[in-house]
Amino acid sequence: MPKLKTSKAIAKRFKVSSLGKFLRHKASKSHLLQKKSSKQRRHLSSICQVDSRDKKNISINLPYL
Repeated sequence: MPKLKTSKAIAKRFKVSSLGKFLRHKASKSHLLQKKSSKQRRHLSSICQVDSRDKKNISINLPYL
């Protein structure tokens, strides 16, 4: 059986925690920040878990993580 390829685009966007859960950064933090409040920008900087409905698609594209 051939080796499975890792999707590099997905590998750059997601990390795996020590418990095996996928972590991601929140969106809307790249530009147009001056109209957003400091509280909103601070909360957008935090890392959150991937929803359980998306885990299957990510794990298929990251076979060796």
